[in-house]
Amino acid sequence: MKTPGKKFSKKSGHRSAVFAGGILILVCFAFALNCRSQDDTSWQKLKPWFSPPSNYKNVYGDFRDPMLFYNGKKVTSKRDWRKRREEIKDRWHGIMGAWPQLIEHPSYKIIDSTRRGAVMQYKVEIGWRAGETTVGYLLIPGIPGKKPAVLNVFYEPESGIGVTRPFIDYSWQLANRGFVTLSVGVDYLNKKKPFAQYYPDFDNPRVQPLSMLAYLASNCANLLAHHSEVDSSRIGMIGFSYGSKWTMFTSCLNERFAAAVWIDGGIVFDDSKPNVNYWEPWYLGNKSPIAGDAYAALRQKKMDLVELHALMAPRPFLVSGGSEDSPDQWIALNHTIRVNKFLGFENRVGMHNRKEHTPNAEANEVIYAFFEHFLKFGSVRH
Repeated sequence: MKTPGKKFSKKSGHRSAVFAGGILILVCFAFALNCRSQDDTSWQKLKPWFSPPSNYKNVYGDFRDPMLFYNGKKVTSKRDWRKRREEIKDRWHGIMGAWPQLIEHPSYKIIDSTRRGAVMQYKVEIGWRAGETTVGYLLIPGIPGKKPAVLNVFYEPESGIGVTRPFIDYSWQLANRGFVTLSVGVDYLNKKKPFAQYYPDFDNPRVQPLSMLAYLASNCANLLAHHSEVDSSRIGMIGFSYGSKWTMFTSCLNERFAAAVWIDGGIVFDDSKPNVNYWEPWYLGNKSPIAGDAYAALRQKKMDLVELHALMAPRPFLVSGGSEDSPDQWIALNHTIRVNKFLGFENRVGMHNRKEHTPNAEANEVIYAFFEHFLKFGSVRH
């Protein structure tokens, strides 16, 4: 006996498929419009901070032009710029010490897990250097599909998830905005290696500590890039103070990062500011017989961090400045603006300022808008 029901025809099946397809198109269109609307909102928050004030516009100071090769030849083509980028990286790595080979697929294991609202928080142990692990926190929002990700670095990873100080819980805040986040720090209490950034050991490091931090963070970025929840083309990085120096060096030296925020770490060398202390042995001033004193060598060669900034182009970055990075730092940033214009890009360099070193609610809203605009809504690709 035939089962009773409506007789199927090719014509009715075709109509159903067309109807379903039309609904899907409308849903996709509505989603695209919503993303566009949210992106417009985030850009309106950012726009005032992506242009220098009139008194700093086109002012370049005494910084050496990053568009000049070390032999004095001027960059005149994009091919030249690619060569100049490699020249900058080679010289800085040569002075600071060469990295070990990056770990393409870092291992990690989950130590503990906690659900915090719509976010899963995993305490993880990460293999971030051969024979050495660190503990961090991986936060994954409950949103289907691949998502943008942000690596957050500081002295210890708990600050990023909101356990310690206010206004620097970037891992937690961004996870609630739809980003996969990873919060890491350095282990000062490890008896075998009291400072993780000293490689291969505390007494005879072969790499300047700040550069080694960049290496460690680069391996964390590889972990994120291969995670099933992460879009590897949309990985950002953020750090405050100590973490800002760490973030700046990492994001400039590693193109894996599509965008970065540097929060008041001192974006140029300045011997007059005690907190812009790149000369310290835990940054660039280590005087071991192997690594030497990179800070002294860089200053002697009249090199400055403007060269590193230029390596970001055309990737966007935001300086969230306070007591250490005041508005006059636009003089340094203008050089990277000029590099971006040469490459055909605009609105890639921003700076928001406040008086205090510690971030506040207003500064952080600009930071969140930055990551939403450049990583989440996909309005910019390079």
